[in-house]
Amino acid sequence: MHQRNVIEKLLEGVLFKSRWLLAPFYLGLVVSLAMLLSAFLGELLHALPQAFDIAHVDPERIILAALGMIDLSLAGNLVVIVIFSGYENFVSKINTDNAEDRPQWMGTLDFSGLKMKLIGSIVAISAISLLRAFMTLTEPEVALDEPRLKWMLVLHLTFVASGLLFAAMDYVGNRAEKPKEH
Repeated sequence: MHQRNVIEKLLEGVLFKSRWLLAPFYLGLVVSLAMLLSAFLGELLHALPQAFDIAHVDPERIILAALGMIDLSLAGNLVVIVIFSGYENFVSKINTDNAEDRPQWMGTLDFSGLKMKLIGSIVAISAISLLRAFMTLTEPEVALDEPRLKWMLVLHLTFVASGLLFAAMDYVGNRAEKPKEH
């Protein structure tokens, strides 16, 4: 039987413990979550006076504000998913003492699932941004920026195609890993 030498054990110990270098990344994402909250509150405070000015309420502006807040909410959800699943997949399990409000997906989302949630969120955020851009076309003071709209559409379709390709690769990979039944 092969006796492991001291250098090999030391190297493996350092490599295993190096995963903790990722922890500051996740703390930085918590800060980005606070920044998204700040932007969300700014959108909300900007939209509230418009919503309650009954004489001059503009439904399209309210819808645009809501879409902006939905966009920020999706981005916040995405950050939380990356924080929790990234930390649990690459650093350490999060001990929640079986809290009843622990998200159901926590601890079960592997790298492949994380990738699919990421691309799904990116597609949703892109779709909302595209919808917002199209909704501003009805505003008389907004000039038509055709090249910008075309690039937004190209990017959105690229995200959709990427998502479909990721899903297809995961499907093929999962089928290849499963033992064939006779």
